[in-house]
Amino acid sequence: MKEVLRGLLRTVSEHLPDVAFKVCFWDGESETFGNGTAGFTVTFKTEDAVKSVFRRGSTGFREAYVDGGIEVEGDLQQFFRVGMDPRIQYMKLPPRVKAGILLQHLRSLNTIKRSPANIAHHYDLGDDFFQQYLDESMTYSCAYFRKEEDTLEDVQRQKYDYICKKLRLSPGETLVDIGCGWGGMLLYAARHYGVTGAGCTLSARQAGYARERAAREGLDGCITILLKDYRNMTGTFDKFVSIGMFEHVGKGFAATFMERASGLLKPGGLGLLHTVGKERRTAGDPWTMKYIFPGAYIPILDEVVREMGEKMLVPVDIENLRLHYAATLDEWGRRLERNAPAVEKLTGPTVVRMWRMYLNGSAAAFRWGDARLYQILFSNGPNNALPLTREHLYAAATDQSPPAASNAPSRLKIV
Repeated sequence: MKEVLRGLLRTVSEHLPDVAFKVCFWDGESETFGNGTAGFTVTFKTEDAVKSVFRRGSTGFREAYVDGGIEVEGDLQQFFRVGMDPRIQYMKLPPRVKAGILLQHLRSLNTIKRSPANIAHHYDLGDDFFQQYLDESMTYSCAYFRKEEDTLEDVQRQKYDYICKKLRLSPGETLVDIGCGWGGMLLYAARHYGVTGAGCTLSARQAGYARERAAREGLDGCITILLKDYRNMTGTFDKFVSIGMFEHVGKGFAATFMERASGLLKPGGLGLLHTVGKERRTAGDPWTMKYIFPGAYIPILDEVVREMGEKMLVPVDIENLRLHYAATLDEWGRRLERNAPAVEKLTGPTVVRMWRMYLNGSAAAFRWGDARLYQILFSNGPNNALPLTREHLYAAATDQSPPAASNAPSRLKIV
């Protein structure tokens, strides 16, 4: 088994000669691959750790890492770059493993009944955990970088402002946020653009945090946070936004999501969908779906646009911000490592190792794999009043005061 692994790695290394790495085995043997000094070292502590890779592919590797049977030292993203080689990523798996992946998928489908449990699996780690690596606004989605030296707080505010400009938000308008998380978008839009809004989440922790923050900042009269499935949202709004939620709608539910978007958005109104996606059909990652985001599905861009069209939603602008997400994940990973002792006290070492795999693997997927981050601006039916260019998007960021409004926004009433 050891020699089979060595042969596989030699073949992969021939296609990535610039990525130098070292592999060490439980019996003291080792081998270096690639040209130059090794950027990372993988140590298989037991023969069973090697067997788990061939039995369960990338899932077996990451399970063995989380359990301590494998150690990776050095540049984790370069390690994942090697792991994205098709010879590794699409290793032939035994039929029983494939059956287990299918069963896992079927058990985690995002029905109305199942969705709360899928969300709880992730967010029940607690706000204290996520505060260890997110910014002060608790924004859990791709940021928007203007300069390399921007702080995480800067780039998340810039992301919200960029979206507000794309939506052409104006004082007194109403905004619905599907999958509002800890409320960052709604709070920003209410404070800086004078809108009223409503958001929904299935996480009781997120809803509680967002409501408390809105009250603390004096914005609870402007926004309403609902603990509700998006399929049960009602009302009509001037603008629509969904940030980092659509990939958790799940396979087979895109049409339902677009139908709800069409129903919530006024005719001619603008919406923005900010979602992880890809442009071609590839296999999903069963480890992430099992341990990090059960029920998730990474949509293909043409599927998204097609489902929009079926509901008369008209794509206006599509932008790919994949490198922005890679940089965001880099910063989350740095913060996680900096706060690793505190995280271990909160959750134990297993979660630290799991999230180290998740954050670094995701960053590598955006840099070298098939992961994309799409912002899709759309209108509910044709809208002929939009700017002809993107020039308005690149004006200076909004100041810290909302635009003047003829009438102060009143509390939004949601039925």
